[in-house]
Amino acid sequence: MSTMLKWAGNKTAIMPELIKRLPAGPRLVEPFAGSCAVMMSTDYPAYLVADINPDLINLYRVIAEDCENFIALARAVFESMSLAESYYRVREVFNHDQELNRLRRAVYFLYLNRHCYRGLCRYNLQGIFNVPFGNYKEPYFPESEIRAFADKAKRATFICASFEETLEMVQTGDVIYCDPPYDGTFAKYHTAGFTEDEQYLLASLLERMAAQGHTVVVSNSDTALTRSLYRDFKIHTLTAKRSIGVASGEGKAAVEIIAVASPASFERPVRSVISYPSTAMRQI
Repeated sequence: MSTMLKWAGNKTAIMPELIKRLPAGPRLVEPFAGSCAVMMSTDYPAYLVADINPDLINLYRVIAEDCENFIALARAVFESMSLAESYYRVREVFNHDQELNRLRRAVYFLYLNRHCYRGLCRYNLQGIFNVPFGNYKEPYFPESEIRAFADKAKRATFICASFEETLEMVQTGDVIYCDPPYDGTFAKYHTAGFTEDEQYLLASLLERMAAQGHTVVVSNSDTALTRSLYRDFKIHTLTAKRSIGVASGEGKAAVEIIAVASPASFERPVRSVISYPSTAMRQI
């Protein structure tokens, strides 16, 4: 099942390999929602889907709450605003209209995603969405994908939160899947982006979650850093398509890892967790 969003790092293409590593469980917890490709391609009884980007979570919540109204407005916007001038006008409103309601903001986020350059989601440090127009001849309106998402969303809870906050909500029996911004690639999907310190913190927290009895599955680039961070996990490698973050001449594929830790792998003390100030859960 494809997703409604164009998304760098979308997992649709590698789902056959990823599904092999995801065990059964009562709920799948995803601290990095992205395009929700994993939710759409799996069949867990329940999902906890989180992301630090409030626009992404707002889109998912709006569709879950009122799919038909969202589709009607989104279709009208797609049909009437296909030129570059319209794109920049929508982007300006999206960035600066403080009175934009949740429904229209969700529609504009989908519109920008489907019309911007390569479907890139990028914000500057002030939280301004700044991706240029993509100049597509016929931008696709993903109505069937929206409807499929709305149906699957009946099983899901969507929260705007950091990965630290999300992992604090894990319950007994939950399976954890993390797809953070990849090491060594574009990572500024939201304001300041995802730093190397956060890569370290995430790996340390996930090791602790495995020690507490949870199966943990992580995707990332195959680099010296990730090999070190997940050295106590079982690492599987694969080659995946990548259109962003690949240098000229390298083609459009890169080697990735799927790191898996089961509870039995961590029946011993784990490395200490890096201490960071806690933050309140983000609200839309």
